[in-house]
Amino acid sequence: MTSENGGGAFVLIYILSVIVIALPIMIAEVFIGRHGKQNPVDSLKFAANESSSFNFLEVDNDLNRIRSKKQSYSNSDDYSNWQLVGWAGIIAGILILSFYSVIAGWTISYIFKAASGVFNSISPEQSKSIFDNLVSDPEKLLAWHTIFMFLTGYIVAKGVKGGLEKAVKILIPGLFILLLGLAIYSFNLDGFQDGLKYMFIPDLEKIKPDVILSAMGMAFFSLSIGMGSLMIYGSYLAKESSITEVTSVVAFADTFVAILAGIIIFPMVFTFNLDPSSAGPGLIFQTLPLAFGAMPYGEIVATLFFVLLFFAAITSSISLIEPAISFLIEQYSFSRAEATVRLSFLTWFIGLGTLLSFNYISDITFFGMTFFDLLDSFTSKVMLPLGGLLMAIFVGFIVKRKIVIDELDMNQTLFNFWRFIIRFIAPVAVTLIFINGFV
Repeated sequence: MTSENGGGAFVLIYILSVIVIALPIMIAEVFIGRHGKQNPVDSLKFAANESSSFNFLEVDNDLNRIRSKKQSYSNSDDYSNWQLVGWAGIIAGILILSFYSVIAGWTISYIFKAASGVFNSISPEQSKSIFDNLVSDPEKLLAWHTIFMFLTGYIVAKGVKGGLEKAVKILIPGLFILLLGLAIYSFNLDGFQDGLKYMFIPDLEKIKPDVILSAMGMAFFSLSIGMGSLMIYGSYLAKESSITEVTSVVAFADTFVAILAGIIIFPMVFTFNLDPSSAGPGLIFQTLPLAFGAMPYGEIVATLFFVLLFFAAITSSISLIEPAISFLIEQYSFSRAEATVRLSFLTWFIGLGTLLSFNYISDITFFGMTFFDLLDSFTSKVMLPLGGLLMAIFVGFIVKRKIVIDELDMNQTLFNFWRFIIRFIAPVAVTLIFINGFV
C-alpha cells in the first residue's frame, strides 16, 4: 500500500489514522463484544435493546410502566436495526478472506521454493519472473488457495485452542525476531538511506484525497476494524482486562511491525533498482528473495521466514471467518463443523474470482479495476470505514454513557477525551475522507 500511494505521504496519514480514528473505534468495537458476549450481530442487538430499556428506567418512576415499556421495547425492531452493522462486518470478513486466502496461498508456494534453493544468488529479473510465473498459472494458484482454505477450515472446525494456540505463542515472536534480523541486514544495504527517505520524508504534494482514503482504509484493514473480529475477541476478553490497554498495545505492535516491514523491504527495493510503485501486492515476494539469495544461510532463513509468515497469515484467516461461524452456531444451531464447511466453501468459491483476475480474466475490469482490485477496494475503502463510522455513532450516541463507563473502567479525563473523539472527531473525519475520496 505504501508503494502504491506515494511513500512517506501514505505512511504519515496511515499513522495519524491509526491514532486519531482507528484506535478509538477499536476500543468501541471490543467494548461491544465484551459487553454482549455473543457474535457481532447479537452483541450489537443486545447493546441496542439494553440502552433503549435503560432509557425508560432512567426517566420513568412508575414501576408497572417501566416493566411494560421495557418489555415492549425489547421486542421492538427499532434499535435492533443496528444489528445490520454486525451483518456487514461478517460479510466483509468473508469477502476479505476470499482474496486473502489467494494471497496467503503464495506463502505456501514460497516455502517450497525457498527450501529448494531457488533463491540462491537470484537476480531481480529472475525474482520477478518466478513471481509472475506463479500468479499467471491458475492451476497452481487454485491448489495453494484450496490448501490454505482447507487448513483454515480444519483448524477452525477443531477449535483454535491447544495446538495452534501454543504454536502461535512461539512462532509469532519468532517471526518478530526474524524481522528484526532482516532489518539489521537492510541497515547494511546501499539503498538503506534511500529506503528510509522514501518511507519517512513525505512529499506533501502526494497527500491527495485518494491517498488519505487508502491510508484510512489500510488502518481499518490492518487492525481488523469493521469485520466483527474485534467483537469476537472482545467477547472472550476477561472482565479484569483493560480494553484500553489491550487495544493500545495491539495497535502499537501492529503499526510497529508494519513500519519494520517497510524498513526491511524498501532499502532492498532501492538497492536492487526496483520500481516501488509497480509491484503492487507482490512486492514482498519480489524483494525478499533477493536478500535471502545474497545472505549466508539464506536458504534456511528464507524457508523459516515463509513458514512463520504462513502461520501469521492463517491466524488472521481464522479471525476473519470466526465471526460468521459464531453467528451460524448461536443463531441457527449449526455444529461448528457444519458451519465451518459451509462458510469455507463459500469463501473458497468467491476466491476463484480473485484467483482468475491475475490471469484468465485480468483484462476484465469493473470501474477500471480487476475483480481482485474491486473486492480489495470495496472492502477496505467502503465497508470497513463505513462499519467503523456506524460503530462510532452507535457507541457514542446510542449506548448509554453509564454502560460504557462501567465496561471501559477508564479514569474520567481519559474517558471524556475518548468519548469526544468517538462522538465527533472520528465520525466527522471518516465522513470527510469518504466524501473527498469519492467525489
